Amino acid sequence: MSAQTYLAYDYPLLSAFWTMLWLFLWIMWLVLLFRVIVDIFRDDSMGGWAKAGWLALCIVVPFLGVLVYVIARGKGMGQREISQARDQQKAFESYIRQTAQGGSAQSSSVDELARLSEMKSRGDISDEEFRKAKALVLGGSGPAERTGSAERSGSVPTAHGR
Repeated sequence: MSAQTYLAYDYPLLSAFWTMLWLFLWIMWLVLLFRVIVDIFRDDSMGGWAKAGWLALCIVVPFLGVLVYVIARGKGMGQREISQARDQQKAFESYIRQTAQGGSAQSSSVDELARLSEMKSRGDISDEEFRKAKALVLGGSGPAERTGSAERSGSVPTAHGR
């Protein structure tokens, strides 16, 4: 064999262990760096200049910047993460409740406004009719009360030749 050939037994087990350890530590540090950067942007109590300063410190001197940030603001990182998790859980539960109820009056109002806007863009109803129907929808009138205006707007397309 020549001196240029490297075989598996030329790399001792302890060296493989140290290589894996350093690789693990490097990946762990990268995860911490990105969590710190995300926390910098997530924190609403800091102003823009403070965020820019922390971000610059973490980019220019990454090891020291991350270490100082975790020491100075580490407790707040955990609190902000818990708060975000609670907010996400509340939003999820609200979405589930809304979906389980089959929609609400607000979603039907949104659908009604979308339908009116589409009719106006096609030219099926005039601007005045659109304003009146929109006022009825936003005024909280029920669907039974709006049927008269919907019937009038339904007859308008024939008047416009559509």
